[in-house]
Amino acid sequence: MPEPLTFPADFLWGAATSAYQIEGAVREDGRTPSIWDTFSHTPGRTAGGDTGDVAVEHYHRYRDDVALMADLGLNAYRFSVSWSRVQPTGRGPAVQRGLDFYRRLVDELLARGIRPALTLYHWDLPQELEDAGGWPVRETALRFAEYASLVGEALGDRVSSWITLNEPWCSAFLGYGSGVHAPGRTDPAAALHAAHHLNLAHGLGAQALRAALPARAQIAVSLNSAVVRAVSDDPRDQDARRRIDDLANGIFHGPMLHGAYPADLFADTARVTDWSCVREGDLAAAHQPLDALGLNYYTPALVSAAPDGPGSRRADGHGASDHSPWPGSDDVAFHQTPGERTEMGWTIDPTGLHELIMRYTREAPGLPLYITENGAAYDDKPDPEGRVHDPERIAYLHGHLAAVRRAIADGADVRGYYLWSLLDNFEWSYGYGKRFGAVYVDYETQVRTPKSSAHWYATVAGAGALPSELVAD
Repeated sequence: MPEPLTFPADFLWGAATSAYQIEGAVREDGRTPSIWDTFSHTPGRTAGGDTGDVAVEHYHRYRDDVALMADLGLNAYRFSVSWSRVQPTGRGPAVQRGLDFYRRLVDELLARGIRPALTLYHWDLPQELEDAGGWPVRETALRFAEYASLVGEALGDRVSSWITLNEPWCSAFLGYGSGVHAPGRTDPAAALHAAHHLNLAHGLGAQALRAALPARAQIAVSLNSAVVRAVSDDPRDQDARRRIDDLANGIFHGPMLHGAYPADLFADTARVTDWSCVREGDLAAAHQPLDALGLNYYTPALVSAAPDGPGSRRADGHGASDHSPWPGSDDVAFHQTPGERTEMGWTIDPTGLHELIMRYTREAPGLPLYITENGAAYDDKPDPEGRVHDPERIAYLHGHLAAVRRAIADGADVRGYYLWSLLDNFEWSYGYGKRFGAVYVDYETQVRTPKSSAHWYATVAGAGALPSELVAD
């Protein structure tokens, strides 16, 4: 048998979640509505009218969930803090009852030898801040810095890994462009302004964390940087790829990593906005030193120049909407990439993850990388004995972990992998119909059952090595 693919001895084997998707307890201990509470309670916004009101009751079951992580041999756990649980109006002092939940959670993780990685923002903006304008207005970025300081001061003595924002592209372009995410607005100019203020929020938040945290703390951001490919070498298709790459990637990593927006971005979107939201000093503020970069990857994108002009079919995998999340790109066509797909309709392509890692190895040399999300949804069901077999997910994870290991062999400094997700949960506008978890959750009883993929992942994590060949489950 070929030798297994060994990972570095200090490699982190983790899983990830987000607050609104798992916590529930939306009206307890001072928490007020976020934009996702409002959005999910608006008829027609989520599949089946599902909400995160109960989710998987992690707020009350966190000890059992941490024990489950320990049983699976995880040594890292990435979670997010609910902003409106900590600072209900998005302004003013923190609510200690809200912070106390995260203190208890972190203490439980540390007692089990699990390293906490805290994400400050995973899409759940306090509704009061949205009512005041949301991410399209500058004030929200200032409020985020204040919130970052409050959480940093409360948990900086026990959390060493910090992430400012999760997938700001989704916050800006799905929330304010296509409207398939909260707050459900469909204004392309607002989407671009939101992107800028998220960049500013990241920078100001990083500054606030630096001031509040011990010097040993690691500050990062998690980007869902897209792997954008063109259907051909035709110059028009290559220009379509460049434009979408700027909107998917450069609009965030440009300011964050290099202190500048892509050279052509303003011209590409001039019909949408004059970018007057960008003020002197903003890009310097967004460009803060980072200790690591988080990469979230699921599937690549395939584009071309639209053969039939504006309005051609958009198969970008980002939900059904009459409004595009790609401002100024109506003449770009998105195509379904070939190959096997997950329950989300996303093509399975581990080569994209290797490509993404190597891109950022070149663009940010010396910056450690973490895969902060990677996973797949399948139609998982218990068998008559109550076991949940998911060989498709095992194959997915094997392929993507092999891609990570190949990138490490090619010189990339990848230091950890966070499987998405630990638990089946509220999957945003898809409600409870899409299961990404390594652990099956019966939503009626809240009973947790590790799937076969969870046991497989535990074996890989325990050995620190991936079988070179996949053995069928």
